[in-house]
Amino acid sequence: LDDALQRIIATLANKNEELQNFIETLNHTLGRVQVNSTQVVSDLEEEFDTLYSILDEMKESMTNTIKQDTVRKSHELQNQLTQSTSALESAEELLEFANNALHITDEGDFTKAAKQIKDRVTMAPAFRLTLKPKATDNMTHLMVDFSQERPLLQGLKFLPVPRAPEIVLGDCLVIDNEVTVAWRMPVEDSKIDHYILEYRKTCHEGLPRVKDEQCWEMVDDVKSTEHTLQGADRLRFDTKFMNFRVRACNKAAAGDYSDPVTLETRAFNFGFDSTSSHLNLKVEDRSVEWDPQGGKGVDSKVKGKENKGSDCQCLSDGFRSGTPSPKRTSVTRSPAPRGARDRFTGESYTVLGDTSMESGQHYWEVKPQKDCKSYSVGLAYRNLGKFEQLGKTNISWCIHVNNWLQNSFAAKHNNKAKNLDVAAPDSIGVYCDFDRGQLSFYNAENKQLLHTFKVKFTQPVVPAFMVWCGGLTLSTGLQIPSAVRSFQKTENGLGGSNSSISQQDPAVACDICLYDKLPSVDSSLMP
Repeated sequence: LDDALQRIIATLANKNEELQNFIETLNHTLGRVQVNSTQVVSDLEEEFDTLYSILDEMKESMTNTIKQDTVRKSHELQNQLTQSTSALESAEELLEFANNALHITDEGDFTKAAKQIKDRVTMAPAFRLTLKPKATDNMTHLMVDFSQERPLLQGLKFLPVPRAPEIVLGDCLVIDNEVTVAWRMPVEDSKIDHYILEYRKTCHEGLPRVKDEQCWEMVDDVKSTEHTLQGADRLRFDTKFMNFRVRACNKAAAGDYSDPVTLETRAFNFGFDSTSSHLNLKVEDRSVEWDPQGGKGVDSKVKGKENKGSDCQCLSDGFRSGTPSPKRTSVTRSPAPRGARDRFTGESYTVLGDTSMESGQHYWEVKPQKDCKSYSVGLAYRNLGKFEQLGKTNISWCIHVNNWLQNSFAAKHNNKAKNLDVAAPDSIGVYCDFDRGQLSFYNAENKQLLHTFKVKFTQPVVPAFMVWCGGLTLSTGLQIPSAVRSFQKTENGLGGSNSSISQQDPAVACDICLYDKLPSVDSSLMP
């Protein structure tokens, strides 16, 4: 009865949360309706104002043309009128002179007057004027006809907007830290130019929430109905889920968003736990670097005789300095105050991850600096002793790379080591299947298996790291690569890997030498 009541309570709680999210969505949508309505009215007014402005400009320009033509015609006609008036006055005067000449009785005077009249007629303006107006009164050439434009204006409508796409969940894929989203249009639309895909990370399953910690990010100008989201290298899945939505765009406008979908992007996320690190390690969330000056805040002593002749050079903080072997350096510190970073001391240049694993499958990658002299990558129980080095106890497992003086690449556990017959890769992938008791290491580039531990974990484990004279960079938020997952299925089907150090398998242990007795590894040179 209690269980049934608990289920009812859980169901009601989930339904209440869904209703609350729906109410928030409605309130948000209602508010956006008012905001968007105001915006489109403003846009409409702006468009019409622009059209009015264009018409006003055209009207002013055409009116000016009419005025200029009127001025031109008036000027030409006025000039003709002035010239004609002057010619008429001259002609009238000449006519009067000629009429008076008819009354001259003296033959000599008459001959003289007749000659003058002849000369004046020859030069009279009236005979040299063109009796045709240089301009007409017709202005029809400056009339306009809006018979074609008027129907266009009367046919103005709101822009045709594409319909909302539909995301096809069955075709969406989340694999290898890439997300492929596929969608389709409810009806074929040949006028669609492109799509806009939006996404955001979230910790909430189910329908997207209006109020979320993350903002929507946008991928514009998607030409097909499918898009694969990937980072410069790959996406980091640092949340359990991602929301997606898409909208279609034509040359004119963008349509409504599709119904949003939520895809699971669960991955193992953790960082370096600075409170667990050695004092000589400079720790950030995703990187750790060995810092020889880290313990200089307190008294330190270096055994001079043992330090002579050391030729190890390590790049740190932009300068190169002579770095003695950790086996040959003794650091003494005054008692650390409560809460100080002294989880590991002595030669254990170790730092743990800040998140434990107690079930499931997990994967992460580690990349060393190119000049890193020595480092280890693996797992440990949280109670790893502060003087204990990785791989030298029965509660830690690792692979160790030594690039100082005598190179070696080995798997270590319980003070036993196994040399690995491959070159140390530039980046190491770590796979942990807690439930099956399996810890595998891979070349992160080509996913070649390097080594596998078979372990029966008795308590939660944490990622563990050791670095000396160099640094490590951590990549988390990674899905288990498909190549690793496929390989693990094959290996588990065949009964597991043959290249492992097993706590329970004495046959394998017989092939393993004690770390201090390995001919290819000098324990005095290893941290």
